[in-house]
Amino acid sequence: MTSHTPAHPTSPRLLAANLVNAVLLEGVSLTASLANLRASHSTHSANDSRDIAAAQNLAYGVLREAGRLRFFLARLTQRPLQPIELTGHLLVGLHELDAELSPAYAAVNETVSVAARRYPFARAFVNAVLRNFQRQRETLVKAVQQNPEALWNFPNWWLRRLQAEYPSDWQQIVGQLNTHPPMILRVNLRQTSRADFCAQLTNARIEYRLPENDPGAAAVILTTPIPVSELPGFAAGLVSVQDLGAQWAAPMLDIHAGMRVLDACAAPGGKTGHLLECAALDVLALDSDANRLRRVRENLERLGLTELPAANIRLLAADAGKPALWWDEMPFDRILLDAPCTASGVVRRHPDGKWLKRAEDMQHLADEQSRLLEALWPLLKSGGKMLYATCSLFQAENSEQISAFLARHADARIEPVNFTSQSKAELISTRMMPTTLIPTEDMDGFFYARLLKT
Repeated sequence: MTSHTPAHPTSPRLLAANLVNAVLLEGVSLTASLANLRASHSTHSANDSRDIAAAQNLAYGVLREAGRLRFFLARLTQRPLQPIELTGHLLVGLHELDAELSPAYAAVNETVSVAARRYPFARAFVNAVLRNFQRQRETLVKAVQQNPEALWNFPNWWLRRLQAEYPSDWQQIVGQLNTHPPMILRVNLRQTSRADFCAQLTNARIEYRLPENDPGAAAVILTTPIPVSELPGFAAGLVSVQDLGAQWAAPMLDIHAGMRVLDACAAPGGKTGHLLECAALDVLALDSDANRLRRVRENLERLGLTELPAANIRLLAADAGKPALWWDEMPFDRILLDAPCTASGVVRRHPDGKWLKRAEDMQHLADEQSRLLEALWPLLKSGGKMLYATCSLFQAENSEQISAFLARHADARIEPVNFTSQSKAELISTRMMPTTLIPTEDMDGFFYARLLKT
């Protein structure tokens, strides 16, 4: 099944319907679908760019609320859609009506018009579904309370796992993961201070605040997200966009100038850049995807990190789990293993992940995490440290993975982490690892375990 995209964008609703169908019907990630959409319209006008941006917002909204919207659709149709591609059109229309994004008459009329361009025979059907939603809305909204997937906008298997693993916090977690994510910046402290960059934000009338718990002392949270092109000094490398939870990695790795460091799954390079902003290192950044590795280089070049004095940076497309193909047999002082995972902690940024992942994916990912841990541990020198990181909340990928690893390796132990502010004035976090960062207003969900090789 292939979603049809016209040669020229004509309506955000049409483009959004295509994006939703790509995710829910074809299993294509929203990131990939958006990249394909932008590439296919790269030579068009500013109006096209605005249409694509509007379509992206609609698609994100639908996918955040897909449990609720699909519940409505099933109640309103009670039979399989023919053709199935009407799914995207109807979900976009229901989202507009349910969220009251535009006047109801406009949402109905435009959804019907857009769908009828491709499927003229479905005009009356689409109109009837949306009109029936308006008439039955109160009853349908009440019925949502009896359907967990519709109520919480998460797959049932996901909810059951969160409830079992976080019995006191699961509702808070789900609530946070259904919100719009904050836009968080990481100031490049090699080029400027956080105070000086914040002064530039103030001069540009961009509102911001500083997080309370920031071990790197480089994070800034924008009150309202803006395009990166509007950020002072972005092109010159003064700042990057990176979630606060991800910014914990570089301080946790406990790096010092001159260390030999492996970033084993480096793309797109946010953590690689942060490491080099903190210290002049001998870094080998690996990724199995050569295309994604190019983004690492682009990010490092923008940040002015590729020509650092006393630093050595190598980028290599390779499977980190097969070191015989790339390792020079010189041990590393530090290894960052940002392991592939379900990304269950970052679904407010990637809401398609809720519907693309399956319960059975967990074992495959856990096997891959174990393979990488086993392959990389011999590359670490005695006294060296490995930081195991995921953006997952599921313990099969986190504490259970690390517990099993420790049981297999007598020369490994968990090392506690003490974080202090740069001024040394205050201890802001003292935690025994492994550490799970539960999603909050300020950060996504992450897991970290710092392993010391004895």
